[in-house]
Amino acid sequence: MLELRPNCECCDRDLPPDSPEAMICSFECTFCADCVQRRLPGHRCPNCGGELVRRPIRPADELERHPPSVQRVCRPLACQTSPAAAGAAAPAPR
Repeated sequence: MLELRPNCECCDRDLPPDSPEAMICSFECTFCADCVQRRLPGHRCPNCGGELVRRPIRPADELERHPPSVQRVCRPLACQTSPAAAGAAAPAPR
């Protein structure tokens, strides 16, 4: 079950469970679409280098039984060009 983290790890922007702007990697690191576009090379997670994709929206009638996380994670320094993100984003020169 996805945690549905409540904020962007880069800018701390609120990302409610129904936000179409939430992006996640396979470890559920969470970022807003704006930070992914502007700050994360190749749309890669700065923590693990994994692909960032749009987070699915949990149906509203399921939120009561399966509530989103309330724990905020904010790592703005990781959102500067990190080795994981930079290495995963750049293809090798030919």
